[in-house]
Amino acid sequence: MTVPQNALSIAGLEAVYDTLATAIDQVGPDKAQLFLVKLALLNANALGAPEPFQQHVQVALQNL
Repeated sequence: MTVPQNALSIAGLEAVYDTLATAIDQVGPDKAQLFLVKLALLNANALGAPEPFQQHVQVALQNL
């Protein structure tokens, strides 16, 4: 997978990470999984096609 031209900077990725971590803490462990699924579906919709999302899933599954 190549890095898109509009990729976030390190600072941008850190801001996204902080936002995500705060939201997960806010919803709590009982609703974290539901929150992450909803977030993934919203982001998949923003991508506009299933293929990039499927590629992102495969990359995220690596080295867990």
